[in-house]
Amino acid sequence: MPVESISAVTLSVKDMARSVVFYRDLVGLNMLYGGESAGFTSFGIGGGYLNLIATDQPVGWWGRVIFYVDDVDELHAQLVSQGLKSDTDPADAPWGERYFHIFDPDGHELSFARPLEKQ
Repeated sequence: MPVESISAVTLSVKDMARSVVFYRDLVGLNMLYGGESAGFTSFGIGGGYLNLIATDQPVGWWGRVIFYVDDVDELHAQLVSQGLKSDTDPADAPWGERYFHIFDPDGHELSFARPLEKQ
C-alpha cells in the first residue's frame, strides 16, 4: 500500500491562546512549535503531529480525531474535573475500544480511546 501513515492533522481555530491552553494544559499534549500568540502551533503525538492554524473563517464540525491514551477513564475524570463537558462517558465499544468523546473550544470532536484487551 503506498500510504504508510498519517503525519499530521491540522485543525483550524478561532482563538489560538484558548486552543493552546486546551491542548497543552488540559489534554496534556507536548507543544513543539508556536504558542498562544502564534498563527500556527504544532504538538507532537507519538510519531505524528496535531497542528492548529488560526483562522477568521467559521469553524464547525467536520469529523473526529481519535487519540489513543493509556487510561481512558483517568483522562475523562481529569477533563471533567477541570470543568469540561464530555459528549459521552467512557464505554466499551463493540469494535473493541474503550472510548469517550469531547469537543475542543472550536467544536472539533475528539475521541480518546484504548484498544480493549482480547480475552
